[in-house]
Amino acid sequence: MKKKMNPNIVSLKQILFWIAVFAVTIFLFNRSDTSKTITLDYSDFRARVERTEVSNLVIGTELIKGVVKEGDSVVNFQTVKVEDKDLVSDLMKKGIKFKAETDKSWIFSVLGNVGFILLFFLAWWFLLIRPQQGGGKGNPLSFGNTKAKLQVGSPDGTTFKDVAGCDEAKEELEDTITFLKNPKKFQKLGGKLPKGVLLYGAPGTGKTLLAKATAGEAGVAFFSASASEFVEMFVGVGASRVRDLFDKAKKMAPAIVYIDELDAVGRRRGAGIGGGHDEREQTLNQLLIELDGFESKQGIILMASTNRPDVLDPALIRPGRFDRHINVPAPDMKGREEILAVHSKRVKLAPSVKLKDIAKGTPGFVGADLANVVNEAAILAARFNKEAVTESDLEEAVERVMAGPQRRSRLISNKEKRIIAYHEAGHTVIAKKTDNSDPVHKVSVIPRGPALGYTMQLPLEDKFLTTKSEILDRLCVLLGGRAAEEIVFKEITTGAHDDLSRTTAYARRMVSELGMSEKLGPISVHTGEDEVFLGRDISRAKHSEELLRSIDEEVSQLVKGSYERAKDILVKNRMALDVLVDRLLEIEVVEAKEIDEILTDPAAYKLKLEEMRKAKEAQKIQPMDESVQEG
Repeated sequence: MKKKMNPNIVSLKQILFWIAVFAVTIFLFNRSDTSKTITLDYSDFRARVERTEVSNLVIGTELIKGVVKEGDSVVNFQTVKVEDKDLVSDLMKKGIKFKAETDKSWIFSVLGNVGFILLFFLAWWFLLIRPQQGGGKGNPLSFGNTKAKLQVGSPDGTTFKDVAGCDEAKEELEDTITFLKNPKKFQKLGGKLPKGVLLYGAPGTGKTLLAKATAGEAGVAFFSASASEFVEMFVGVGASRVRDLFDKAKKMAPAIVYIDELDAVGRRRGAGIGGGHDEREQTLNQLLIELDGFESKQGIILMASTNRPDVLDPALIRPGRFDRHINVPAPDMKGREEILAVHSKRVKLAPSVKLKDIAKGTPGFVGADLANVVNEAAILAARFNKEAVTESDLEEAVERVMAGPQRRSRLISNKEKRIIAYHEAGHTVIAKKTDNSDPVHKVSVIPRGPALGYTMQLPLEDKFLTTKSEILDRLCVLLGGRAAEEIVFKEITTGAHDDLSRTTAYARRMVSELGMSEKLGPISVHTGEDEVFLGRDISRAKHSEELLRSIDEEVSQLVKGSYERAKDILVKNRMALDVLVDRLLEIEVVEAKEIDEILTDPAAYKLKLEEMRKAKEAQKIQPMDESVQEG
């Protein structure tokens, strides 16, 4: 077997190369230096002395140097010195300044040249050779070395105690930790250490946190890197960094190598432009080779995370490379409560706070969202100088995360505010009058973020399946605002732009993907709306123009039918709509309990409102009456 040469040892070819570079540099330097000085014959020099065309003479033991006139300019010159007794007296007669200089001995000349050579080699050593032998730090040519960070255990002391809401994923990773700690337990039964573990799920679900906690539990060397760090503008750098990363991991085994956002280098090959020769695909090829190259007995596990497992190359995620695929989903209500408890450990909560209620009101929130909720609540409590975070702070933080901060300073005319109130009341009334809609938590006409008003619906429980009836009711609710505007003002506004976009998207998915069209039946049709460079081939399935036209007609029919249904519900419940708007314009935010009261018996609630207003007016007038009586 041929012995592999150590790349850190300077080869003879390198030394000869740099000597040649040095010699060429000296030659060019001397040539450029001598090209600025002309050489005169001694007789010519004496003639120019007679004509007083020379100056600043330096008389040495072998050469005479100075400045001579050449036309309208002056140049440096030199001439060989000869025995001339009259030279000094002639120079003095002509008034030409001169000085004598003894040339340096050959010893000083040799030392000067050798010193220059030594200086060159010292600079070469410290800039190029020494950094390579010292691990590549500071080496301008070391961009092929990995940028992965190495820690023993978790970088910030994270363990599974700090991770909540993903119990199944933690159970899957427990086997990986046991493999690293006690591989013989599985090897005696013939089991092998998995080479790769792929964590996938929506953004913010805690994939990176799980990887850190796994390293903290195992207590082994932990190499962490982002996939984008492998790809550079120089071809071959990514592959070199992959090799360097795995070489270092093998020396530190047992170890965990973690690559974040794997899809940056692991996308499907042969898609888009670039063929198989671009830098990203070379990096992916090297990663595949490294995964095949180490054995399970070496004690190295590659962990990676991605939000897009569907765009990864099939060769990368097959068994034998990434043996385990662990889904990290959005947490359910119990998981959200546990996550809130983890993030609120360092926050002072009021005794009255019930995290279970907050968890109920945050369906669809992931770990990052919940961490943001707790942080926003702490900031709000501190802003108002509170001693502890209350439940109202947490509820406000939830709304800030969902819809943005309140914008009470935004000036809205009474006419526009009335339109906004009817728009939001239209959503609310239809949500309460349809059987499959989520309960309305509150409705508000206070601007938040980009919205001028909002209707908050919260489900009673987590749902994993959606029926056709629920989607149809959702379409009706989304169109309720636009329908209310048309019924009341006989005019429509731009306020329903987002509602229309969402309605059309839901309807198109029902028809083309979910098979919920009676006309087309249970088929799924991709209409070519997918983005191109997502790791898949750019060729798409072809469908007939007739089929695509039928899809458009079905979508249009669904939307129009839902809009007519929304208008019909609002016309039948016009009094409830008007009373709700009246109350909204008065207090700006109406909670669920009051909404139920209004929609149950709007006439009775209208009388109740009038009595409440009369009582308020009486309270304002009574102090004036007492002052009049005393006077």
